Amino acid sequence: MDTHLKSIVTLLGLGALLLLAALWGWAAVSKPFPEREGAAVCVDRAFAEGDPIRRGDVTISVLNAGTRNGLAGLTLDLFVDAGFGEGQSGNVPEGAPRVRDVEIWTTDPEDPAVQLVAAQLGGSARVVRREPTTAGVQVVVGDRFQTLSQGPRRIRADRDVEICGPPPAV
Repeated sequence: MDTHLKSIVTLLGLGALLLLAALWGWAAVSKPFPEREGAAVCVDRAFAEGDPIRRGDVTISVLNAGTRNGLAGLTLDLFVDAGFGEGQSGNVPEGAPRVRDVEIWTTDPEDPAVQLVAAQLGGSARVVRREPTTAGVQVVVGDRFQTLSQGPRRIRADRDVEICGPPPAV
């Protein structure tokens, strides 16, 4: 085989390898990132009577019951900035009762986590016995809600309780 033919065959082979590598690279780069399956927003953690419950031990979810766009996300950001765990945000389900200012929907109004969250909302928060639809303590804000109050950083559990808080860091 003469030198020119060897060079052409070599260049064609290298070109084919380059094309295959480019196709493989493009397929790898354009593939979506894998999502964490079943990543929990919060996990239940037991607290004994007298244990301190800190803001970081409690996950907050916020639902918007008003007409102000983005109010739930903004309020959730305020809670996260104050040290609470980030839960879910969105709008109240269709047919939910009207909320003017702010309410906490819970099945246990005496829950220490609910009391800690209520303290951050000042005197305007009503605690309503209602089944929550989100993870953690569910706060529902209406059009009149403005901002959080300066509440305590922690409280003591007045009984044995399980609180849904941020999952441990991986």
